[in-house]
Amino acid sequence: MSVVVPSMVRTRRRKSSSAERADFQRADFPRERRSSSATRDPFAPIDKYYDEEHIQERLLGSKKQRVVTSYTRQAPVSTPDFGTGFYPRRRGSHDEYTQADQELLINVEKTISDLLDREDNDRNHQITIEDNGPKHISLGTLASAGYRSTDLRGNYVISNLLQELTLAKDLGKKVVKIHRSRLNENPVDRLSRRIRDEFWKNLERCLDADLIEKAGRDPKDWTADPRPRIYVPHGCPEQYEYYTQVAKERPQMRLDVRWLPEGSITPEFVRDLNDAPGILALAMRKEIVNGKEILKGEPFTVPGGRFNEFYGWDSYMESIGLLEHGRVSMAKSMAINFAFCIQHYGKILNANRSYYLCRSQPPFLTDMALKIYEHIKHESDGLSFLKYITQAAIKEYYSVWMAEPRFDTDSGLSRYRPDGLGVPPETEASHFVHVIEPYAQKLGKSFDEYVDGYNAGTIHEPELDEYFLHDRAVRESGHDTSYRLEGCAANLATVDLNSLLYKYETDIARIIRTYFRDHLKITREFQTEANRINGFETSAVWDRRARMRKARMDKLMWNEKVGMYFDYDTVKKAKTNYESATTFWAMWAGAASPRQAAAMVLKALPKFEEFGGLVSGTEKSRGEISISRPNRQWDYPFGWAPQQILAWGGLIRYGYTEEAHRLAYKWLYMVIKAFVDFNGVVVEKYNVTRELDPHKVEAEYGNQGSDFKGVPREGFGWVNASFVYGLSILPISMKRALGTITPWRTFHEKTAVKLDNFDELTIQEVAEDVAEEIGFQNEHGRRASVL
Repeated sequence: MSVVVPSMVRTRRRKSSSAERADFQRADFPRERRSSSATRDPFAPIDKYYDEEHIQERLLGSKKQRVVTSYTRQAPVSTPDFGTGFYPRRRGSHDEYTQADQELLINVEKTISDLLDREDNDRNHQITIEDNGPKHISLGTLASAGYRSTDLRGNYVISNLLQELTLAKDLGKKVVKIHRSRLNENPVDRLSRRIRDEFWKNLERCLDADLIEKAGRDPKDWTADPRPRIYVPHGCPEQYEYYTQVAKERPQMRLDVRWLPEGSITPEFVRDLNDAPGILALAMRKEIVNGKEILKGEPFTVPGGRFNEFYGWDSYMESIGLLEHGRVSMAKSMAINFAFCIQHYGKILNANRSYYLCRSQPPFLTDMALKIYEHIKHESDGLSFLKYITQAAIKEYYSVWMAEPRFDTDSGLSRYRPDGLGVPPETEASHFVHVIEPYAQKLGKSFDEYVDGYNAGTIHEPELDEYFLHDRAVRESGHDTSYRLEGCAANLATVDLNSLLYKYETDIARIIRTYFRDHLKITREFQTEANRINGFETSAVWDRRARMRKARMDKLMWNEKVGMYFDYDTVKKAKTNYESATTFWAMWAGAASPRQAAAMVLKALPKFEEFGGLVSGTEKSRGEISISRPNRQWDYPFGWAPQQILAWGGLIRYGYTEEAHRLAYKWLYMVIKAFVDFNGVVVEKYNVTRELDPHKVEAEYGNQGSDFKGVPREGFGWVNASFVYGLSILPISMKRALGTITPWRTFHEKTAVKLDNFDELTIQEVAEDVAEEIGFQNEHGRRASVL
């Protein structure tokens, strides 16, 4: 009996159109027995990954009769009933193991339009778990030149597709290939990659010709003619000449270049600049380009959202993430910019805008300098960098924090208490309607008339002066706003500020003693009345200052009964009773004794720990919320990245590693869960008590970073940093669990060591086995040494 092999049977029937197309594909696009991921990295940065020329070469080869878009397969038009028609019903699981190495060929514009049409039910240009679309799309594969299609399912994959196509559209791409693994990427890896490759880059600014138009733009400029404007310190004539030349060469920018006066800057002068707000110049360096010397701005990162300038403590927090990602030069440039601000503006500014000239921010410069130095100490200029930044920090310490009005002589502690006049111009005056309106009505004036008169100094109202004194202090503290500080901020010697100054004192002592042989010479530009006569600093003075500050904090701020530090009211001469997460800053700074740290972990930590990490303050301290007493964003139930970062560092410093890991896991889980469910969102702050949608914050300023179209491009600076730093301190098992979006409760239950079922005999047997094993190892070691 003969056997006919089907593959060898020859027929002469006419080929179908599909068969003809298959022959065309085999002739022009030979398939290889290897995955495309073997030749091209599916997780490359977007500017390298989306390469249209590569697609054209693969699809068209030498034949150019067709365009690439003719190969893209578009999904069918959606029907009103998502459960019927072209789309399969949504289902809970989908096995894509056999499709792991697929690459998709996608028409960017058409696919974005189709995705938004059927998936984005609330029309906010995002695809989230709150949208009730089919969460399914069919797209052509690259291997078949768009002939065959494959399915993509699930909210995470579909929203990632929208994000990737939006990024490709930003680059001007019409047709792209996307590897399926890029859409199914482990969410922890995806967010880490986007922070490293995209977010940091998009947050970068520089005050030179290339970026000054972008950096000079101020979303908080409420004047009738907002335009780029830069103020140059009197001691920087080269910069003034540089920006003047830029303005001449690019008149369409309308750059306004102005001098700042020589000498001290008064509150009256700052107030009078409010009609012409502008950005303040930062450090520049000289470079040789094509044999010509030019000025180049030292770059910096901005927080994100509407905050488009160089901020104080935001930049420190961002530097932690930048250093983890190896972006040392950026962190170094920001420290140099801080030193420039201290030299020319007298302080590290709230931010480098003209209306912030009287206002500082929480001081972190010494710790920032030490962290950067650890990365550059092998470089030739490493020690000179450390010296330069330390001198700047010493000047800031003397002239800002140990000088009136911020220094309180009675307590020996420091306060946030900036100078200033009028209504804070970076906030719309309407924000203060409820405060100002009664005073305007009393004088028979409209709200706008009263604000103009009050800002100009023609209307005097001591009660309003007191209100805005405290309001400016709240903003200088960085904790704007909170019922902890409302109406009293300028009078409080806060735990956070004095912990940071204790850290300054101990850091400076260590730097002088360790790196400068206990004798640090202070150059003229950083000298103050405190060191101008001697011209140098030694460590003993700074050690003594640190001991004195700790003693004062222990006496005036520490509450032994509740195991917590509280702010001290320098006017009422008493501790406050507001329970704030800033108590853990004393641990981060090393100001707490081991006994005090243990008390905080035992008594205070349970009061602040919530589903998503640490809450800023307790619900009891915040009090009742009503229409007349709304939420404040630095109170319960909100959590912020700086509070998490400093608490983790403090816990680790005192040996409470498990607690630090638990808190870091909770915060990172909350961030990554929102990232997965809500179209890649990364925002300024979170509601740490809210499991489903923690990024939805109901407070006076909303939430920066949540308002985007298609894809977030920046995240938010210090949350980016908290995610990167948090991952760096977690063990690998926790990182893997985060990648599978495992809640802390589940992870803890599955990994906890349980001894409930062990009796004493079983434990004794285990102990004997361990002892026997140790004895065997010792005997084996002795034999090995004899041999």
